Amino acid sequence: MTGGRHRTDRADRTDRTDRTDRTDRGGIAIEAAILVPVLLFFLLVVLAAGRVETAGGVVDAAARDAARSASLARTPAAAQQAGIQAAAVTLAQQGVSCQSISVSVVPAFAQPGTTGTVTATVTCDVPLSDLSVPGMPGHDSLRSAFTSVVDRYRA
Repeated sequence: MTGGRHRTDRADRTDRTDRTDRTDRGGIAIEAAILVPVLLFFLLVVLAAGRVETAGGVVDAAARDAARSASLARTPAAAQQAGIQAAAVTLAQQGVSCQSISVSVVPAFAQPGTTGTVTATVTCDVPLSDLSVPGMPGHDSLRSAFTSVVDRYRA
């Protein structure tokens, strides 16, 4: 009799295991179908934020280059032209395409023997389709300013 009892217990355990397996079928597929798009969305948001910050760094570099180039010029008109040209070159080299770009150079030249400054402000409207998902509408306006000292002993 004991032998029969073990068979029944084993059969009950097998039946319970089979029922549990049948009710859990497809659970992981449903969880994956829900979670994968959410995780991909968060990944794309993080990538887009990183691209916007990288473009902001390039605009910062363009403002620094514009101010430095303008500070080396001898006249305010030459400073304006050198600043615009330096900013455009930096943006092009780094691959940032602007829908519209504005470079403002404000020289505060002093007499030779005194220190002056040049402030360059670069504003760039970058299309979001270039930064994140291709075809994404809209743009982000990135702005940066930098001040460079004019050499007091320039001729």
